[in-house]
Amino acid sequence: MRESGHAEVRDLVARGELLTAYDRAAELLEHHDDDPTLRYLAALALARAGAPNQAGAELAKLDEGGASFEGLPRLEEDVAALRARLVKDTALALTGEDRRRSAAEASGLYEAVYREHGSYFACINAATMARVADETERAEVLAREARELVAAPRADDAEEDDAYWRAATRAEAALLLGERQAAAQAMADAISASDGNPALRATTRRQLQLVCRETGLDPALVEGLPVPSVLHFTGHRFTGRDEDEDALRAAIDDKLDETGARIAFGALAYGADILVAEQVLARGDSLHVVLPCPADQFVEWSVAPGGENWIERFDTCIAEATSVWCDPSYAPAEDAVVYAFGSRLAMGHTVIAADALTSVAFQLALWDGENGESEAGTGSDVRAWQETGRVTEVIPCRHPDTAAAAKPGGGAPPMELRAMVFADFRGFSKLDERQVVAFYESVMAAMADSIDHSGDEVLFRNSWGDGLYLVYQTARGAALGSLALQEAFRSLDLPALGLPPDMGLRIGVHAGPVFAAPDPIRREPSYFGTHVTRTARIEPRTPPGEVYMTASSAALLALDPVPGMTPEYVGHFATAKEFGVFPMYVLTRR
Repeated sequence: MRESGHAEVRDLVARGELLTAYDRAAELLEHHDDDPTLRYLAALALARAGAPNQAGAELAKLDEGGASFEGLPRLEEDVAALRARLVKDTALALTGEDRRRSAAEASGLYEAVYREHGSYFACINAATMARVADETERAEVLAREARELVAAPRADDAEEDDAYWRAATRAEAALLLGERQAAAQAMADAISASDGNPALRATTRRQLQLVCRETGLDPALVEGLPVPSVLHFTGHRFTGRDEDEDALRAAIDDKLDETGARIAFGALAYGADILVAEQVLARGDSLHVVLPCPADQFVEWSVAPGGENWIERFDTCIAEATSVWCDPSYAPAEDAVVYAFGSRLAMGHTVIAADALTSVAFQLALWDGENGESEAGTGSDVRAWQETGRVTEVIPCRHPDTAAAAKPGGGAPPMELRAMVFADFRGFSKLDERQVVAFYESVMAAMADSIDHSGDEVLFRNSWGDGLYLVYQTARGAALGSLALQEAFRSLDLPALGLPPDMGLRIGVHAGPVFAAPDPIRREPSYFGTHVTRTARIEPRTPPGEVYMTASSAALLALDPVPGMTPEYVGHFATAKEFGVFPMYVLTRR
C-alpha cells in the first residue's frame, strides 16, 4: 500500500502536477505519518513548486518525528540533498554579499552529501553553487569530478530517471567548463531520456539557465531542452453537427501539437470547453477543471441547455480529469460576474502551473473574434488574458455564446469581483484597560495609516475591537495592503508601548463575487456574501505574523503579480467554525 502511494506521488511530481502531488502526499500522511519517503516527497513537491519555506517545514517534521533511514541510504541522501537545495533557493533570492555567502553554504552542504554518498547529483550542484559564490576554480574542479562520476555508475544507480540525470549532469558540467558543443550534445541525450517527464526538464532548465547567467553564456542555449506549455481554454457554446466537431477537433489537435501543451485548465460548458477537454484527455494529457460554483449548479446553467449528450460528456471529463475544483458557493442566479470569476481562476492557475515548470502559459480560444460588452464570455476571457501580455491562439468558431450574460437575480443586489481581508491580533483579549488604550492609540492608528496608503484600492473598511475587515478592488491591492499591515505592525516597539511583546497580527485574504449594497444597520455602502464569510473563517486559522490567502486570491494575483511577492502553497486547511476545507497559500516577500 505504501509503495503504491509512493509511486502515485512520484508520478504526479514527474508530470509536473506539483500541488496535486503535495495534496496527495499530505492525504496519505494522515494515515502514515511515520513514512519518511512520503514526507520527503511532500517536501520535494513543495520545493519544486516554489514554496521553499513550506518544504523546509515538511523536512523539519522528519527531524521532530525522529525519522530513521536505516536500510534507506538513497532516501537519506535525497533528504540531505533537498536540505541543500532549500539553502540554494534562499541564496538565489538574495543579492550581493548575502547571495555569495549563502551560495557558499549551499555548495558546502551539497559537497558534504557528495563526499559521503558519492553522488554526482550533489557534486554538480556543489559545483554550480560554488560558481554562484564566485569560487570559480573550485567550481571547475567539482564539475570535472561530477563528469567522472557519471561515467562510472554506482551499484545502486538503477532508478528509472538515472540516464536522464547523467545526461543533464554532463550538460551542466560542460556549461561550467565553457564547453558549448558538449553541453548541446548532453542536452540532446537528456531529451531522449526524459520523454513524458516535464518536471525533470523544468528542474534542469532552471539549473542550466542559472549556469548560463553565472558564466556569461546565452541562456538561449537551454531552449533545446523543452518543457510542455500550459494552456487555458475558452470558447463559445454550441450544440454543433458531427462534421463541425470533427473539423474543430482536428484544429484543436493541431494547436496542441504546435504549442506543445500537455497541461490544460478551464471550465466544462457545453460546446468548445468540453470539446477541448476531450481532446486533451484523448492525448493522455492533464486536464484541470475549474468551475465557479458547485457542479450541479454549473450543469444546470452551462451544460444541460446543450442537451443530454453534453451532460454525459461533462460527466466523462470530470471522471477522467487530473483535478476538479468547484467553488462551493451557490450563486443566487446565473451571473456574468460568477462566470468571470471562474475564468480568471482558471487563467491564474494556468500561470502558476507554467511558472512552476519554467514554461509558457497561453490561451486557446474557439472564438468568432467578437469582443462584446459582457463581463463574461469568450471575448471577455480573451481580453482578460491578453491584458496580462500573454498570447491567445484562436481557432475560428462561428457559434455565438448563448448564456454568458448576467440574468436577473430575483431582486438580489449586484455582484462584484472583489478581494477581502480579515485581520485580528493575538493576545488582545488579555490586555488590561491601560493596554487597550495604548493599543488603540498606537497599534490601530498605525494600521489606519497603512490602510490610507492603499488609496482608492480600499473600497470599504471597518473595525470592531481588534478586528479589521477590508475590501479591496483587486487581489493585487489586497496582497500589497496585507503585507504593508504586517510590516507596519512589526515596526512598532510593543514593550515601549506597554504591550506584550508576543502579540501577533494574523491576516486572511480571499477573493470572489460579493454583493455590493447598503448596510441596513450602518446605513452606508457595504459588501456581503458567502465569500466574505469565507474570508472571516480563514483568518482565525492563520498563524500570527503571517498572511494566508486562498487559492482563489493567489490565482487572481498570478494574473497581476507584484515583483518580489510570492504566494507559497501550504496545502488544504480547515477553516474556523467548520466552514470548509480550502487550498491555502502563505504570502511572503522575497
